[in-house]
Amino acid sequence: MLQRTLGQGFRTSALGLGCMGMSEFYGPRDDATSMQVLHEAVERGIGMLDTADMYGPHHNEELIGAFLRGGAKVKVATKFGIVRAAGEYRRGLDNSPEPRTLAEGNKSRLSCAQEGRFYWVLTLQDLLGAFFVV
Repeated sequence: MLQRTLGQGFRTSALGLGCMGMSEFYGPRDDATSMQVLHEAVERGIGMLDTADMYGPHHNEELIGAFLRGGAKVKVATKFGIVRAAGEYRRGLDNSPEPRTLAEGNKSRLSCAQEGRFYWVLTLQDLLGAFFVV
């Protein structure tokens, strides 16, 4: 699988797997099938999984966390601050909690709280700088 370097030395596969549909949006979820897809993707060289705390809500990160506890060596991109009520598609943004506080929930659900596998790739300033010229 072709590899890419993102940012300063963050290497991963050129292709990633978006996992949103494993928790909702495209019909009923099937965790057993989702786990099979995750294993197959890694066997074929996929090294990046994309998730968010709002998928499920929280179910998707918990699913990926269970996959990681099985020993998978992949990178995971997750997001926070997107809010919605369970069963609703309408989304909003909530930037009132401190980002590192929100990240603690991500870390816990993704099973990387104690393993030192959680890194900030972008600072909040980097993220805001992408949207606003200061």
